[in-house]
Amino acid sequence: MVELFVQVMHPSILFPWFMAMLFGIFAGATPGLTATMATALIVPISYYMSPLAGLAMIIGATFTAIFAGDIPATFLRIPGTPASSAATLDGYQLTLQGKGGYALTLDLICSALGGLMGVGILIFVAPPLAQLALRFSSAEYFWLGLFGLSMSAVVSKGNTFRGIIAACFGLLVSTVGMDVTTGHPRFTFGQLDLLSGVGFIPAMIGLFGLSEVLKLVSNRDALRQPSIASAVKISLRKALPVVWRHKFTVLRSGGIGTVIGALPGAGADIAAWVSYGMAKKFSRNPDKFGTGADEGVIAPTSANNAGLAGAWIPALVFGVPGDSITAIVVGAMLMYGLRPGPLIFEQSRELVNGIFLIAVLTQFMLIGVGLLGIKAFGRILQLPRNAVIVIVLMFSIVGSFALQNSIFDIYIMIAFGIIGFYLEKNDVPLPPLILGLILGPMVERNLRVGLVRTQGDFLPFLTRPVSSVLAIALFITLFGGPILGLLRRLLSKYAAKRNEP
Repeated sequence: MVELFVQVMHPSILFPWFMAMLFGIFAGATPGLTATMATALIVPISYYMSPLAGLAMIIGATFTAIFAGDIPATFLRIPGTPASSAATLDGYQLTLQGKGGYALTLDLICSALGGLMGVGILIFVAPPLAQLALRFSSAEYFWLGLFGLSMSAVVSKGNTFRGIIAACFGLLVSTVGMDVTTGHPRFTFGQLDLLSGVGFIPAMIGLFGLSEVLKLVSNRDALRQPSIASAVKISLRKALPVVWRHKFTVLRSGGIGTVIGALPGAGADIAAWVSYGMAKKFSRNPDKFGTGADEGVIAPTSANNAGLAGAWIPALVFGVPGDSITAIVVGAMLMYGLRPGPLIFEQSRELVNGIFLIAVLTQFMLIGVGLLGIKAFGRILQLPRNAVIVIVLMFSIVGSFALQNSIFDIYIMIAFGIIGFYLEKNDVPLPPLILGLILGPMVERNLRVGLVRTQGDFLPFLTRPVSSVLAIALFITLFGGPILGLLRRLLSKYAAKRNEP
């Protein structure tokens, strides 16, 4: 183990690893430049390096990019990556209260802890979790998607009905494009650009980024003020006790993130929303969520990096990518002459141990690199808001265009920015809309494919063991609270009658 540590810390590995982490901070904090894009850009650079150096660059960049996506989400309410959209809720509210540095310090610590949890589970229980992931069929993914959608009721601050309306609108938008079973165009209105559906990244940038710009522009008095009133203060001493106080939230969210990350196609963004919803369900103060609750920052960010580590489980054990990032990783391994699968633990055991060690050390290095990123971004936000919104607009346009080099995606971003502005003006929450966009294709595809397999019979969706567990969990999430409240009222009335003379 000591020899492996010395090998990993050699300058030929350590220097490109550290530089990749700095690039991950830049890519994650820039809306539109996702962790997937960062990974894709690094693979060609790592081609002439040793497999361990190349994989160190990939691991370092992806973990830091997932965290860095929370920086603009917290400071500006613009998610840097899709997995950061849940950070726009409580993190941004803390920034409005002058606690942006504190929120991101919590975020950074929990990102590292979530990553350590995910990597620990990856090391010790990868084969059993991968076996569970491979048991998931269309029925299980359908219920998982519905379970995620049920979080729209949880994350809707104040008005559940309007939250459900927003989620339904997101589901409606997600149906645009080619029909999943017939291949027939739907709601494209003759636009070839819509055949592949409405781009999630430009829609998200518009909803959270451009809508905030429009809100600021409509308030002229605030334009000359800095985006954050004072210098960003980072206090690990203040944040660590808070994390310890909510240690069970960290553990629960890290576990949820790892399990969901291990499911091929699920991803860290779904893990973040589910963890946020579960944290609110189990919280003693659920009303504080959405107003700057510490748990609302801790839960999604603990799940993000844990989900990223979880996605490596099926990738390493079976060669089945857990998400788009590990799909690139599997391709990179094949490029290095490695074949992911059960035999990799026997044929390339030293390399696998090196990957595990790099993943663990990355979580500790993330603290230092993340603090640099927070400080650098905080300096930019000392500029007046009229300068900052120009920067935000520029990154929003570049980020929307960069994903597919499409001008049409810029139009999508603008359209959703206007929609988001008017929805918020009428107190309609935006997070459920994002949930609908993310999970709509997953729910529809797995429902229809499952029904095709069963020739229209829905019963197998309920009788499969894992499906029935997920269906029961969904029922408890939606109706458990009201049923318990009704039982308590009935019991109190019964007790009152018994006590009557």
